[in-house]
Amino acid sequence: MISLSCIVRFLKKWTLPVSMAIGALGYFLVSGLGIGPAGRNFILTIISYVQPMLLFCMLFLTFCKVKASDMRFCQWQLWMLLFQSLLFVALACLDIAIGESGWNVVTESMMLCFICPTATAAAVVTGKLGGNAGSLTLYTVMINLCTSLLVPLMVPLVHPAATHGFVQSFALIIGKVFPLLICPLLLAMALRRIVPSMVARLTSCRDLAFYLWAVSLALAIAVTTRSIVHGGVPLAYEAAIAAASLLACIVQFAFGRWIGRRYGEPISAAQSCGQKNTVLAIWMGYTFMSPITAIAGGFYSIWHNVWNSWQLASPSSVTTRPFKRA
Repeated sequence: MISLSCIVRFLKKWTLPVSMAIGALGYFLVSGLGIGPAGRNFILTIISYVQPMLLFCMLFLTFCKVKASDMRFCQWQLWMLLFQSLLFVALACLDIAIGESGWNVVTESMMLCFICPTATAAAVVTGKLGGNAGSLTLYTVMINLCTSLLVPLMVPLVHPAATHGFVQSFALIIGKVFPLLICPLLLAMALRRIVPSMVARLTSCRDLAFYLWAVSLALAIAVTTRSIVHGGVPLAYEAAIAAASLLACIVQFAFGRWIGRRYGEPISAAQSCGQKNTVLAIWMGYTFMSPITAIAGGFYSIWHNVWNSWQLASPSSVTTRPFKRA
């Protein structure tokens, strides 16, 4: 008979796959209950409030462990900004050359996957893997600014009828991301100075931020499953977008680890480049690109969480020692 301790060990080792499975199954379970449009809208509204609250709490707990001195500039950050930006611009040029062929949704999907900024939750996984959450946090701010500049500049060239101007698009993206990223960071830094004893007590709750993220991930996968099921995308396009997002995921994790290894931070660089804010990617697809491209963020969410699940479950990939400067 399976003991309770075995179940607990299994859940600790495979937290993310279990969370993803619960999210997907939860969506199909709720769908099977025959809840009407009003009920579904109510559930989506609740999720839209709960998710940001969970993200805020887990980022706050993570930033409580990050010192301002750890948020330092590293050369790998510059290389990755250049890598993501150039690929985004190159794919935009390819999309313009292809024209309205129908398959340009694949190039636009890859554009989203490459320019999409680092996930706000990436600091949690990076810390769990033994990387430097400080340098990743700084890169997250940098890539969000880069995305806010490049997307408004390039989208009108890809979609000439785009209704959003540069200033409006910039404000939309900044307003979508920065309150959730900057506010918990500022709060953590303020409490570190004012009531360090409270910060010490909060940081003593080991892995609390990680388990909050697991709950948030289950909700995100449920929303992702819904977007894929109800996307109304032809199967051929859906398969092509899934393959394109998988390729983008592999390339970015591989490049991040390659460039990060040269500067002594392979984990931080790989997570910075590969783990994406897929909710933002879905939103950018609906807002700035062809609506079909929004499912690219959904598929990417699956790929990068599968990879993170393997990393966290594999003893050889997890660094339990505290981060040391190279």
